[in-house]
Amino acid sequence: MVSIRWCLNARNGIELVEPSENMAESYMKMAEESLHVIPKNEESRIWTASTSYYTMYYSLYAVLMKFGIKCEIHQCSIEFMKQFLNEFYDESYFELIKNAFKIRNDLQYYPDKLTDNLKLGIVKKGAVVFFVKSKEILLKLGEKQIKEIRKKIKEKKDENTKK
Repeated sequence: MVSIRWCLNARNGIELVEPSENMAESYMKMAEESLHVIPKNEESRIWTASTSYYTMYYSLYAVLMKFGIKCEIHQCSIEFMKQFLNEFYDESYFELIKNAFKIRNDLQYYPDKLTDNLKLGIVKKGAVVFFVKSKEILLKLGEKQIKEIRKKIKEKKDENTKK
């Protein structure tokens, strides 16, 4: 996994942008579309893994957009979730998306690598749970929480600049 420090300094890594309700909604629509495609891909392990992962990733990215966090590096988005969104997503959600990322990568880039069908099934079922949790977070998220997370990011970024 990557570090937050690296992600804050990396090109296309974590950066603060204007929070956007519209972008959050757009990413949730993309997540929902991916969610609806999962059952249609049951015969293909790679597409099941991809659509399950992207359901989770787009859901997470919707939450990031609501906070005004832009990040084009998936591992950084996931690490951001672990470090800064742990009051919203517990460790089980982090493990779920991390495993989904790994399974998708393994199936997509290493086709001869064995992938556990049980783990793929957990990821597939977990996509729905992750989507619902993200939707819940978006509904409950308040301005105070957004400002607190943005402040933590600014502080971390300033800390990195001084080093």
